[in-house]
Amino acid sequence: MLEKTRGIILHQIKYTDSGIVTQIYTRKFGRQSFLIKGMRNRKTGKHNILFQPLFILDMELYYKASREMQTLKEFSVSFTPYDIYSNIKKSCVAIFLGEVLTSVLKEESPHNELFDYIEESIIYFDKCKEGFANFHIAFLAGLSSFLGFEPGPRLEKEDAFFDMVNGIFVRIPPVHGNYATEEITNILAEFFVASYGSISNISLTGKMRNDILETLVRFYSLHLPGLKKIKSLDVLKEVFS
Repeated sequence: MLEKTRGIILHQIKYTDSGIVTQIYTRKFGRQSFLIKGMRNRKTGKHNILFQPLFILDMELYYKASREMQTLKEFSVSFTPYDIYSNIKKSCVAIFLGEVLTSVLKEESPHNELFDYIEESIIYFDKCKEGFANFHIAFLAGLSSFLGFEPGPRLEKEDAFFDMVNGIFVRIPPVHGNYATEEITNILAEFFVASYGSISNISLTGKMRNDILETLVRFYSLHLPGLKKIKSLDVLKEVFS
């Protein structure tokens, strides 16, 4: 059946000498795989840039639920993240977020509010000219609410430890050992209630930013046992160290 939808590019891998297989999070059908032939040859290779992480496309596709890979008929650019791909730090964030989203988003599970959150976040990130070093942390903190394991707010300052298993802030370290230190807990409590407009006010050293990021990835892995190792994590940590 011929369908129209909008899609966010998450990831691509090479397929044969000139094709690619790309993961796209669509508004109408959730995460889908597409086999696109000839994308890396001389004639059509110029379009390959449009299938980099966080590009947003308007798509026309032949959709069949039972098919492992869908067929893309036509596409046009809905939003081009120009600034993301002209800034090395932003492009590293884009690759990291695309890899995370590929792992955590389910196939054939449309979620309009989640799609809107990702789309609006990409547009904000692209337009943000400064103070974006904390963006990927804030994005993961916000994403947790759509994935079903967002922590409740910290109600008391005495709740000095973030219990990652139960997603709550507690006064004493839990016996299971999966908790954040007091310093990281204090900062995470800010991120879980912050807006993108206020995250630049959270002052972090490069080391602390990386420690917080590692804690969030660990938090995700506890609630999403199928989460794959994020290969781009080390590169991102180096860029923001």
